[in-house]
Amino acid sequence: MHYVLTTTFLNHRHIDWRYYMEFEPKWIAWEITRRCNLSCVHCRSSSELEVKEHPDFTFEQAKQVLDDVASYANPVMVLSGGEPLLRPDVFDIARYGSDKGLRMCLATNGTLVTEETCRNILSSDIKMVSLSLDGAKPETHDNFRNQQGAFDGTMEAIRLFNEHNIPFLVNSSFTLRNRHEIPDIYKLVKGLGASAWYMFMIVPTGRGEDIMEELIPEKIYDEILEWHYQVEKQENELLMRPTCAPHYYRIVRQKAKEEGNKFKRRNLKFSTGGSKGCLAGQLICLIDVDGEVLPCSYFAKSSGNIFQLGIKEIWEKSDLLLSLRDFKSYKDNCGQCEYVGVCGGCRARAYAVTGDYLAQEPYCSYTPLKLQKK
Repeated sequence: MHYVLTTTFLNHRHIDWRYYMEFEPKWIAWEITRRCNLSCVHCRSSSELEVKEHPDFTFEQAKQVLDDVASYANPVMVLSGGEPLLRPDVFDIARYGSDKGLRMCLATNGTLVTEETCRNILSSDIKMVSLSLDGAKPETHDNFRNQQGAFDGTMEAIRLFNEHNIPFLVNSSFTLRNRHEIPDIYKLVKGLGASAWYMFMIVPTGRGEDIMEELIPEKIYDEILEWHYQVEKQENELLMRPTCAPHYYRIVRQKAKEEGNKFKRRNLKFSTGGSKGCLAGQLICLIDVDGEVLPCSYFAKSSGNIFQLGIKEIWEKSDLLLSLRDFKSYKDNCGQCEYVGVCGGCRARAYAVTGDYLAQEPYCSYTPLKLQKK
């Protein structure tokens, strides 16, 4: 096990450096194909139906990855893409991982789910399925996904999951084009029987670079996160979590302090535990279809290739991952901030926007106390 100094807060003004955070891979997204039947406006990997430059690896290579991971850690493994259901051996991969004792999950856009898919999900012991829903209305979701009928496909997948008692969660990505539907999407998801709703604040990678002008600006960003806080503290059924929005962990502490509340957050059993904001290279990573290990799904910089080095070598010795765990090396406002240990700023967004993954979070409006006094 590996421990690095981080921060815990005795009160709003003072940092105590006696707390130790354990860095181990608890959640790994695995891009088992870059092929996809959709062409979403925000896709981190610019997936298409044909991706000749990044072919699928073989089933034997898939077993090699799972053997390697299982020999080192016991993370949640999320079979992702692209669209993982385009691989005919997706459930063979899931079954092999389950037999190794790994908690296998599936991330799908939902449009290819059938009765047979549900039977295979159950027989391969997949623990959780995530679906995407980016609009409360068909036209909004279909516009985001660049495919008419995508909304109806997702709704049909949800119907089938409920019919087969398959637990699922919903991911929703937001830009200026659909941010007004956030409350309605929350209400819709709550009524669909989902285990959780993850509100993604887009990081501009892949095709996301083409919609930079649609990214939610700082002021509205904070308004959305404050809305999430007010709703989440009253929510007892649906687990809610903003994703790629690490400053939410600052807002939770600020609001709870202002209101004199002790806000206890609930955790999904197949998650990282929601311990802090940015977890890139600290508790999570992505293995892409070429075997490159990225700090997270939106962090377009490799820390090593799993086929060449193995997960242990990469996780423990990569300069990139080690630097992400050294919070004292963060720059500008993030480096001066009293919330660096619970927020940390989105390292992927800093890299995408500035080219420096240690730079301050580009969409945070907060001024650290240390700088307010100057």
